[in-house]
Amino acid sequence: MVAMSHSSLTLDDFTQPSPSPSPSGEAREESLPWHQRCRPTDATKGLLVALLGGGLPAGFVGPFSRMAYQASHLPSLELLLCRCLFHLPIALLLKLRGCPLLGPTGNRHRAWLHALLNVLSIACAYSAILVVPAGNAATVRKGSSTVCSTLLALCLESQRLSSYDWCGLVGCTLGLLIIVGPGLGTLQEGSEGVYTALGYMLAVLGGLALALGLLVYRSLDFPSSLLTVAFLFGIVGVMGALPGLFLLQTPVLPHDPLSWSCIWAVGVLALVSFVCASYAVTMVHPALVCAVLHSEVVVALMLQYYVLCETVTPFDIMGAGVVLGSIAIITAQNLSCDRERECL
Repeated sequence: MVAMSHSSLTLDDFTQPSPSPSPSGEAREESLPWHQRCRPTDATKGLLVALLGGGLPAGFVGPFSRMAYQASHLPSLELLLCRCLFHLPIALLLKLRGCPLLGPTGNRHRAWLHALLNVLSIACAYSAILVVPAGNAATVRKGSSTVCSTLLALCLESQRLSSYDWCGLVGCTLGLLIIVGPGLGTLQEGSEGVYTALGYMLAVLGGLALALGLLVYRSLDFPSSLLTVAFLFGIVGVMGALPGLFLLQTPVLPHDPLSWSCIWAVGVLALVSFVCASYAVTMVHPALVCAVLHSEVVVALMLQYYVLCETVTPFDIMGAGVVLGSIAIITAQNLSCDRERECL
């Protein structure tokens, strides 16, 4: 009996839950590194992708395009054509994955519309860069895209923005006005002033098309949407730029290494920026993506001064500082860690 009792007690003691694993589990969680206990949210990932992969590479596109124009007078449509050619090899990835090149039937029209809006935006941006400074053209284009995206945010009740987001959006717009405002007030009279005003109008139109394109992309709901829209951008761009180049402009074959280097740099950097911006807009609101993409303006102004040797006024520096501060507000507010999900 004693043996049986002893055996029963031993069995009961073995089957009872032990209280010791709980504190040891908590200690194990506390001993984990910070990057494993604290995981960024989707909004944070989207903003970082838009900042590092979308805005910073795009800041080099404008100055490099202007350098190619200054070196060999490369037309804007020819530069757009060269950029679109970098998108065509994506067809190989779509074929390897077994995805339709033009997208599923239900989303095909919206995918083509997205490609058309992006080609229109880039064409307006390249045309504006040829007649106005690269930094100012990027500023006006990004500013108009932010304003349009913000107005669209007012119409989307299901996607409200916080007070910090609105503060950052207003700050970005204010910084852009500080940069462009003094230049708009001193437009020269005559043909040069008309061309400058036309360049700013094209930049505004490019920003409007960019905001609409990002909104259309959010409505696409098939797995290969990112690769499909990138390929369709190349198709639409080639179809539009190739005949327009021979009808409206004169093709130029560059002979100097500088022009070819700029063409390759524009093609690669623009493709990276396009993919990252499209990916970011699926994780965070388009208005915030456009605001973070203002980092392009700061990079373009730096290259405008140090590489292109063009004048940068104190208003440009002040406006760039306001833009950077506004981006910091938006990013810091969304840099939160999803602790509850990790604890589950």
